[in-house]
Amino acid sequence: MLTFVPTPIGNLEDISFRSLNALKDAELILCEDTRVTKQLLNLINQKLNFPIDTQSKQFLSVHSHNEEKYTSNEFLLTFKEKNCAYVSDAGMPCVSDPGAILVDFCIKNEISYDVIPGANALLTAYAMSGFNQKEFLFYGFLPHKAGNRKSPLYDLMNSEYLIILYESPHRIMQLLEEINALNPSKEIFLVKELTKMYQKSFKGKICDILEQFKTVDTRGEWVVILSSVEKKEGENLTIEDIKELSLPPKQKAKILAKMTGKSIKEIYETL
Repeated sequence: MLTFVPTPIGNLEDISFRSLNALKDAELILCEDTRVTKQLLNLINQKLNFPIDTQSKQFLSVHSHNEEKYTSNEFLLTFKEKNCAYVSDAGMPCVSDPGAILVDFCIKNEISYDVIPGANALLTAYAMSGFNQKEFLFYGFLPHKAGNRKSPLYDLMNSEYLIILYESPHRIMQLLEEINALNPSKEIFLVKELTKMYQKSFKGKICDILEQFKTVDTRGEWVVILSSVEKKEGENLTIEDIKELSLPPKQKAKILAKMTGKSIKEIYETL
């Protein structure tokens, strides 16, 4: 059995009893970073007074560069015979973190698996944003290089959905300046260090937020939500509209044939 276990994104008390018991019972723990996971388990022992014996467990590092390695026949037997858990450094596995390849491996090889719900930055930020729109698109991180960011950001800025992005402290100012260059009136919501001591959020037009950021400590992980663009619906073209267009009869006939299902020849003769 392989259990995918969410971990706190900041506040240790956000971990669930199911997650604690899954980590306690696991014989093998697959970790995005073994050092981070061992530190988490030590904090659980100390702060939450929940005993987890780390000495009796095996820890293996599973990250985005080696996840494929754990889809071999060797681990197929391990996952079927042992009680295993997978944890990323913070938050939900498979959401901007490794894990999806392992889930797919379990499905294809009939390995029992479960995913425990838990702390998640994108949903927490969405609920905090006050944007009253149920449809949103989670994009994650934009490309790091400036030349690769322009095109996807332009598309996201003009989306009919709320857009949820993650950004690092090193690039948050760059992102805000890029958004401002495309549309200074764009309304956005952003929050840093969710669930932690220095959690802080902002909402408003990007031009106003940039003014505030002159005195803001940008250290910490950020979630940024872009407001949607209102969908403008025009009127549908009618057959009469097509007939009135200044096009050659043959072109009109082709268009009308697609609209009506009639033959091009029949429509052409009528025109």
